[in-house]
Amino acid sequence: MGQRVWLVVFILSMGLNASAQRGSDIHWTSDGKGFTFLKNGGIVRMQVGSNSEETLVGREQLKVNGKALDVESYQFSDDGTQVMLFTNSAKVWRYNTRGDYWVYTFKGKTLRQLGKGRPSQSLMFAKFSPDGKKAAFVSMKNIYVEDLATGAVKALTNDGKDKMINGTFDWVYEEEFFCRDGFRWSPDSRRIAYWQVNATGTRDYYMINNTDSIYPIIIPVEYPKVGQPISKVRIGVVDITTAKTNWMNIPGEADKNYLVRMEWMKNGTGVIAQQLDRKQQVSTLYTCDAATGAARNIYQEKDAAWVDILAAWDQDYADGGWDWLNNGNEFIWSTEKDGWRHLYKVGIDGKEQLITTGNFDVMDIVNVDERNSKVYFLASPQDATSLYLYSATLDGKKVERISPANQYGSHKYKVSPGGLFAYHSFSNYYTPPVNEFISLPDHKGIGGNNRVDDALKRVDSTQSDIKFFTVKTADGVEMDGWMRKPKQMDPGKKYPIVFYVYTEPWGQTVKNSFGAADNFLYNGDMMADGYIYVSIDNRGTPVPKGRDWRKSVYRKIGLVNIRDQAMAARELLKLPYVDTSRVAVWGWSGGGSATLNLMFQYPEIYKTGISIAAVGNQLTYDNIYQERYMGPPAETLEDYVKGSPITYAKNLKGNLLYIHGTADDNVHYQNAELLLNELIKYNKIFQFMAYPNRTHSISEGEGTTVHLQTLYTNYLKTYCPPGGR
Repeated sequence: MGQRVWLVVFILSMGLNASAQRGSDIHWTSDGKGFTFLKNGGIVRMQVGSNSEETLVGREQLKVNGKALDVESYQFSDDGTQVMLFTNSAKVWRYNTRGDYWVYTFKGKTLRQLGKGRPSQSLMFAKFSPDGKKAAFVSMKNIYVEDLATGAVKALTNDGKDKMINGTFDWVYEEEFFCRDGFRWSPDSRRIAYWQVNATGTRDYYMINNTDSIYPIIIPVEYPKVGQPISKVRIGVVDITTAKTNWMNIPGEADKNYLVRMEWMKNGTGVIAQQLDRKQQVSTLYTCDAATGAARNIYQEKDAAWVDILAAWDQDYADGGWDWLNNGNEFIWSTEKDGWRHLYKVGIDGKEQLITTGNFDVMDIVNVDERNSKVYFLASPQDATSLYLYSATLDGKKVERISPANQYGSHKYKVSPGGLFAYHSFSNYYTPPVNEFISLPDHKGIGGNNRVDDALKRVDSTQSDIKFFTVKTADGVEMDGWMRKPKQMDPGKKYPIVFYVYTEPWGQTVKNSFGAADNFLYNGDMMADGYIYVSIDNRGTPVPKGRDWRKSVYRKIGLVNIRDQAMAARELLKLPYVDTSRVAVWGWSGGGSATLNLMFQYPEIYKTGISIAAVGNQLTYDNIYQERYMGPPAETLEDYVKGSPITYAKNLKGNLLYIHGTADDNVHYQNAELLLNELIKYNKIFQFMAYPNRTHSISEGEGTTVHLQTLYTNYLKTYCPPGGR
């Protein structure tokens, strides 16, 4: 996802398991009064406020040849008579989205495999038809439908192979548009709408596996670098009975536009689709007649920088979804056209009405409760480091905060159907994650069990070594940051400072949440060893400070974000306890790129850098991400050059450790070799570590993580020694 690395830590209470495929620890029942979850290898149901569990299907009922299935996620049919189980998963690029599916029928207590006879671990995105009589899935780039009564399987597409992809996506659509599940059942269960990706015009990038055989193995990945042709994508509607596809006649040439979202309209007559032009500055919504393919432009938005798609900032929509209102005649939409990310009610006729008002950004759509004429969302108008629950009436007349004033920090909610209850998760920088069930809209703990309030009573913010601050630079830019100081500081001594950076539009590092200020690569306790640890969010990072803040880096990545970081560092170096001779910076992916740029552009500030999986030359990265923020290279080549670390490599003066995995399909290993050549050219001495056949996460292989941590820690201690002087 645009050069970022996730360190995700789930701390779940009540024995609730996170699903592997569609990521939800609980499933609300349709009446909104209960929920289900995985426990002890089966599925359990509880009512809100009750401590008693009802086993819907147990481990013993899920045995095949004497061995119980290892259920990773599940979904119920609409009528609740069947449940589909996802097992034996395998990774496709970033996520475990292929595996095996089984269907358990409650009435007959039967368990049968879906797509039996297909290759193991080859099924993707299987889902029940709305009437519960069939299931559809993708396998080997084609879409299939199976009759659940007879087991008969029919291919709905048969041209999928190599770079012709039906019902799912190529690398770049998944990585940058969050497009994975590529088909949708019609409401009447008679048709399926799907994406077809024609990547035959996309050139392969070749990775070389030198470790798994005596002779190298060449691994091709269809990867469109900046300026290269894009995959041709179209949307079709296939009839389940005839297997005939009608293609939607969406205007615009397929090789000059992207199709990033698609769902069935609520009345089932057609689909609605979002198209972005290649520059991603024009977003157009089309409604398409399923029978004729005729498309109608109903809504268009333009931005001089780029248009953010919904899933880019609200991951709940990564697997689809459309918020319909008024029997499908209206829907919820978001734009930044007034300078803030706000929600609108948009009609099929294109008319719109503002729902959220004020100088704040909507950061997440939590729930649309049409019955009570409300939409719940996350925002933080006064504090860009936190997240709170708000509600707005759908007529746009009232916006109010729901999260209690005393619960300072970051909140997440999973609201029940009907909006009666929510599963509430909370943490802040000094409070470990706490989960509870609450009622809405009063935000009271069920049965008087206010677990978050109880947790806050047990902790003391003054005991935390993390301090949040703002810094204003000589350029007049004010930024948020956090700082951790050494334990038992001697006021007469100066200490080394280590900056953790990301800096690009895909990463906010200054978050008021538990663990956000941890260094997962450092072996030991940085503060006990005597380091100052700092992170700062510069302009361009996805924080809730308005459109202009986030889009000020358009065509200036590698310049604006880097200067902001350097100028902020310059202010912090004025602190009397900071040793300006021991200043280190590190980051991964986009943060690795920032580390290089900071070391090369501001060598007088940064003395030691550790850069991991960095983009050294922006011209090597994928077209969707890099062109979104930098424009097409045919028009903005100078900006690419000025923003790339390789341009400034000759300025290196300090200590640099560069790390890259040779099987990185995201930020290609060629970035390392291009950078190394440039450093060698100017006789710059540095240290380099290549991890053979490791991907962007550098996590594969026995001992890899420990080795990386040891390498990182030893280098930092050697070239930026800890402790006061």
